[in-house]
Amino acid sequence: MKVTVLPTFDMVLLGGTGDLVTRKLLPALYRRHVAGQISADSRIIGVARTDFSRSDYLSLSQKTCQAFLKEEFDLAHWEAFAVLLDYIKVDAEIASDYARLAASFTHRAEVVRVFFFSTASDLFAGICENLNNAGLVTNLSRVVLEKPLGHDMLSADFINHQVGRVFAERQIYRIDHYLGKEAVQNLMALRFGNALFEPLWRRGLIKHVQITVAEELGVERRGHFYDKTGALRDMVQNHLLQLLCIMAMEPPASSDPDAVRDEKLKVLRALKPLRGQDVLTKTVRGQYKAGAAGGVAVPGYLNETNIAPDSTTETFVALKVEIDTWRWAGVPFYLRTGKRLQDRVTELVVTFDEVPHPIFENSPSHTANELLIRLQPDESITLTILAKNPGEGMRLKPVSLGLDLGDSFRTPSLDAYERLLMDTVKGNLTLFMRRDEVDAAWRWIDPIRAGWEQFDEKPKIYVAGSWGPAASSALISRDGFSWHDEL
Repeated sequence: MKVTVLPTFDMVLLGGTGDLVTRKLLPALYRRHVAGQISADSRIIGVARTDFSRSDYLSLSQKTCQAFLKEEFDLAHWEAFAVLLDYIKVDAEIASDYARLAASFTHRAEVVRVFFFSTASDLFAGICENLNNAGLVTNLSRVVLEKPLGHDMLSADFINHQVGRVFAERQIYRIDHYLGKEAVQNLMALRFGNALFEPLWRRGLIKHVQITVAEELGVERRGHFYDKTGALRDMVQNHLLQLLCIMAMEPPASSDPDAVRDEKLKVLRALKPLRGQDVLTKTVRGQYKAGAAGGVAVPGYLNETNIAPDSTTETFVALKVEIDTWRWAGVPFYLRTGKRLQDRVTELVVTFDEVPHPIFENSPSHTANELLIRLQPDESITLTILAKNPGEGMRLKPVSLGLDLGDSFRTPSLDAYERLLMDTVKGNLTLFMRRDEVDAAWRWIDPIRAGWEQFDEKPKIYVAGSWGPAASSALISRDGFSWHDEL
C-alpha cells in the first residue's frame, strides 16, 4: 500500500511513561515510521515527571514496544525510529517545568505541533494554561484529549471551556480509538457506499440491534482510576454511544467532518432519556467476583489492587436504548459492556424481521437474517441468510456470507491509533468528537447514574469468566430476544 509522507511534525506525548504511550502510541508511531509515512525530521517527545534521561526513555520504550509488537519488531527499524525520540522531564502541574519543554523549540522552525494528553482529565485545563503561558501554542498546534472527558456533564463542560480558552475548536481532537478501527470504517462504507442496505436500515425491517464490547481482562493496573470511574463512564459514555451513533445516524450530505458529526449529534439528542423507574427496568449494572479467565483462577473486583473493599463501582453495564426518530421509533438497541467476561469481543448485531408469511416447512424457528459486524479480535462482516439444505424437500438452513477483512485485503489494516494519530497530523477531524457531542452524551448518561443513586441500585454480582449477571439476559429476554452469544 502506497503511503504519502506527512509534513514534518512535532508530537509531544504528555504522560509519556504511562501504559497508553508506551504500549499503544509509540508502537503505532513506529509502524507508521516503518511504513515510510513519518518524515526523518519529525520529532516525538515523551514528557513526564519521571526523572529519566533520554537513554532511560529509549530503553523503556524499546522494551515495551518490543513486547507489544512481538514479531513485527525489527532492531534496525527501531534504531532509525529512535532517532526521532526524545524525553523531557516535566511535572504537568508545575508551571516552571514547561520552560524546559519550550527550550526544545527555541530554534525549531514552526511545524504542526501535536500535544497528546495521556493524563487524567482533571489536569487538562492546567496543562493547556501552562503550555500557553510557556509560548508553546501556535496556530499550527493541535491538542488530543483522551477519554473519559470529565466524570459528568458539568466537569466535561468545565474542561472543554478551559481547553477552549487556549485552543480553537478546530485544534481540539477528542479521541475515541474505537472510531479508528477498520471495521468501524467499513460499517460506514457498508451503510453509505452500498445501495443494498440503506432501504433496509429502518424500523419495520429491523427488529433490534445489539452492541457488545466485552473484555476478558479485569482492571489490571488501572484500579485507582477505574474505581472512581466505572463501566458506564469508562465505556458507555464514549465507545458504545459512538458506535450507536454510526449504526443509527442518517446519511450525511458528504464526508466532510462536520457533516458526519452533525448526524451523530442528532442521534445523541434523540436518545430517549432513562430516568426514574426506567433506570431500574432498562439498565443492569454488575460487578465481577472471583472466577476463571482463560482457565486460570482470577480474583474478584473487590480483591483487585487499589480497589476499595466496599466499592460499589460497576464493572458491567447493559442497557435498553430507544431512539425517538422516524427511522428508529420502536426499535430497541441493546448495549452491553463488561470486564472479566467470557471472551474478548466487540461486535454489532443487526437482526432483521422475519418474512411476513413463511411458505416452507421446517424453517428455523429463530430469526433468519442477521448482520454481524465484528471489530475485535478479528475484523469481519457476516450476513446470515436462509438457503435450501441439499436433499429432498425444501428444508432451509442458515448460511453465512462472510467478509474477513484480513483475508480480503492483502495489505494489513491500520491500528486505530495509527489512523487517528496520522489524522491529527493531517488535520482531519472526522473521527474525533466535537464539543456538542460530548455534552449530549453526558446529558444522557448523567440521569442513569442519578437513578442508580436515587434507588440505591447496587451492582449485581457475576462470576468472572461468565457473560455477566443473569439480569442482563432477563433485560433482553423480556422483549423476546437473546444476546447473540446465547443463541
